[in-house]
Amino acid sequence: MTPTEPTGAPNSTSNPAANPAANPASKPSPKASESHRTPPLPQLVTELKDLVVTYVKQQTLVPLQALGRYIGFGIAGSLLLGVGVVFLGMSCLRALQTQTDGTFDGNWSWVPYLITFVALLVGAAIVWLARTARKVEKEYG
Repeated sequence: MTPTEPTGAPNSTSNPAANPAANPASKPSPKASESHRTPPLPQLVTELKDLVVTYVKQQTLVPLQALGRYIGFGIAGSLLLGVGVVFLGMSCLRALQTQTDGTFDGNWSWVPYLITFVALLVGAAIVWLARTARKVEKEYG
């Protein structure tokens, strides 16, 4: 091939290895095609296990950890509110027993307990109604 000859022109003296279709002996050997075969079964099983473990961690454990934190703060907040309501009820009862100048002495000693109980029920009813109204407003816009 001379330098002035076009490269795309057929040349019978060209290298037969450069054109695999022209030389049937230049077909890839079976060993060369083995590199494109699937990996052995134990390797596939190991890769599948690693893929499943990664998926479970990413799609379930991480969201559950975030949900656990949210639930933890919710439980802690509700416990603190519960303790606060108990202390509020005890302070109301104590105020009724000591600051009424003997009005609830003798046979009337149960009345401060009733007043405190009714006050706590009214507070719970107000919270319940507000919560229900918020749900209805949220649901129906």
